[in-house]
Amino acid sequence: MKKTARIALGFFLLAIVLGQAPTQAADEVSIGHPACLSGKYAKAGEQAVAGIKACIDWVNNEYGGVSLKGNKVPLKYTYYDCESNKESVTSLIGRLITVEKVNVVFAPYSSGLTLRGAPVTEARGMLYMDHGGANNKIFQQGFQYIVQTIGPASSYHRGTLDMIHKIDPAAKKVALAYEDSEFAKMVMEGAEAHAKELGFQIVFKRTYPKGVTDLTPLLSAMKAAKPDFVLGGGHFEDGQLFNRQMADLGIDTKALSLIAAATLPAFYEALDSMAEGVMGPSHWEYGVKYAEPEAQRVGLPWIGPSQDEFVALFKKAAGKEMIPDYHAAEAGAQVLAYVLAVEKAGSVDPAKVRASLGELEFMSFYGGWDVDENGMQVGHDMVDVQWQKGERVIVWPEEAQTGKGCYPMPTFDEKAKGKVALP
Repeated sequence: MKKTARIALGFFLLAIVLGQAPTQAADEVSIGHPACLSGKYAKAGEQAVAGIKACIDWVNNEYGGVSLKGNKVPLKYTYYDCESNKESVTSLIGRLITVEKVNVVFAPYSSGLTLRGAPVTEARGMLYMDHGGANNKIFQQGFQYIVQTIGPASSYHRGTLDMIHKIDPAAKKVALAYEDSEFAKMVMEGAEAHAKELGFQIVFKRTYPKGVTDLTPLLSAMKAAKPDFVLGGGHFEDGQLFNRQMADLGIDTKALSLIAAATLPAFYEALDSMAEGVMGPSHWEYGVKYAEPEAQRVGLPWIGPSQDEFVALFKKAAGKEMIPDYHAAEAGAQVLAYVLAVEKAGSVDPAKVRASLGELEFMSFYGGWDVDENGMQVGHDMVDVQWQKGERVIVWPEEAQTGKGCYPMPTFDEKAKGKVALP
């Protein structure tokens, strides 16, 4: 409880120093959002907006609204297109706070845009909730009002390592090969640290440049290290190249997990059978098994909607037949976290709600929620997805599985002859 006391006292003092951020009368609770509806993050932004609308729909029409001082109060959602542009993010956040007088600002997608908006909300004592910025460095700047829903980059390959440690105690040698980008290197740092904690031996560790067109030298050196399994990647294009050139060089390992590539349908479309058995971490996947009975089993409070309810409301909000991905799920779950924190605080005051978020633990269709005293997400587990017979199967953690993992995965020669990955 010392952590709780420090957080509450800190935000009480900040509210005095900064002045209370604008709050509306209790006839509605207002969420503001500089959304990425155009520019390079438009696909993620479209998913996020529909996910937020879906959960607001559920809160207002199924949950009955936010319980606040004896009343049920509806949520209101105001969003503008920031065009995936840093300058637009800062100006729109200012407008949302001073003109629209929102009670909370949801950050735009991506670590860079999230970080760009943080000083603006911080200066105004405004709660800032991060659904799309995974970079750990966001939470190492001393910001007091930012809280994360998406899991941090350092956790991306924790589950993969946990899975292999459990199912194959004989596998000891791991190779780490990631893109030389801030995000991917942070994933590698987290993977290296957790691998050592679990007793794995790092037999190969190297980065490759952005925009790489040939990984043959790196992969040849990796092959010589004879790893039991490989963790790596960075983005979609290099992930494809990584997988394809491993096949070309005949580098067979028990498992291969690539970030930000292997979970996408386009990955299998590009590689066909060579993608069989390849895994990748994801924040959420359709079909994941988080539900009220699982929350009860692990002793966490549950809040709806169910996964099926969320999917139906998402399609309604999107206005088309589209399956939500993790961008939608994490943004929607952020609505639920905010609602529970407002109810716990009994107020929409940003400092009080931020303190409540620091105390909050729960489970939703997205999984677990808990943040540390810096606001970084520590309660949400990534899921690991594996390509099996051309379909994505959630293989870890066990409570979220839609199927068992195929381990070891087929060799590339076997896959070339038509063998598929089956448990």
